[in-house]
Amino acid sequence: MPWKPSVTVAAVIERDGRFLLVEEETAEGVRLNQPAGHLDPGESLPTAAARETLEETAFAFTPKQLIGVYLWRSPPPPDGNGVTYLRFAFAGELGAHDPERALDAGILRALWLTREEIAARAAEHRSPLVQRCIDDFLGGARYPLDLLFTHPSAVAPVVTSTVTPALVSAFAPADPPAVAPAQAGAQVHGAANCAPASAGATRPR
Repeated sequence: MPWKPSVTVAAVIERDGRFLLVEEETAEGVRLNQPAGHLDPGESLPTAAARETLEETAFAFTPKQLIGVYLWRSPPPPDGNGVTYLRFAFAGELGAHDPERALDAGILRALWLTREEIAARAAEHRSPLVQRCIDDFLGGARYPLDLLFTHPSAVAPVVTSTVTPALVSAFAPADPPAVAPAQAGAQVHGAANCAPASAGATRPR
């Protein structure tokens, strides 16, 4: 199999001088991170950032700008290899909060911290990208979302192995659909919660 990095998204959200972060359980203990996670099949990158923010903090979030794209490799464990992560970090609009919504498995709580408070807890950061994304945000890094072209094929329903090629071709359009600019964000259904969630294993972000 060819090598490939793990694609993740993150939301850098600031309100009144504080940033929205999460505490999560990991194999290395409790760690501090932005609302973040993996790009799922059938998603655009902004849609993934909106979904992860809702799932981990219970806040609705609409990505409006790209802060940056980051490459990082985790330290290899004694019996394996490190994982290379390609992270897309977004700024945007914070929406409603749903106090009744349970947070993702492994997320202990969402919290608001200043830049200085975050830096003081550097030993707890999930990766060096936590601080770097915040500092880039504070430095004014903002790029339009139309830098991120999303072809319609990337957000089409995923075809499983139970569907035959003949059936797929029967429903394929005669001509490729017109390509619209990349989505400026995602519609989040429902609002968002900061109540503790049940602990569990989480994927690295």
